[in-house]
Amino acid sequence: QVQLVESGGGLVQAGGSLRLSCAASGRTFSSRPMGWFRQVPGKEREFVAAIDWSGGSTPYADSVKGRFTISRDNAKNTVYLQMNSLKPEDTAAYYCAAGTPYGGAGKTIGSYDYWGQGTQVTVSS
Repeated sequence: QVQLVESGGGLVQAGGSLRLSCAASGRTFSSRPMGWFRQVPGKEREFVAAIDWSGGSTPYADSVKGRFTISRDNAKNTVYLQMNSLKPEDTAAYYCAAGTPYGGAGKTIGSYDYWGQGTQVTVSS
């Protein structure tokens, strides 16, 4: 069992930055791929970024490429999402997710087994 707790969301002006954190419980974090997704009310949850267990593969959604950076610190059981040059359309609830040990950095919801409760990011224009 893996528990995930996101933090770092908030209100920021367009062009600003935020760093989201996702702290994981358990001893298997270092072997799991991790992902970030986001969702706005009335829409499907969408992929943002992912990182494999080694940190060697980091796919991004086209909409955030060049602005967002995913990273992980296995010693702290934490995955991060650094978000720069934020836009109003980045406003959403952001969720982190943990995949199967030694699996790939998937872009689909079905690639992940465990989910956090989410943290709200609001970008004002």
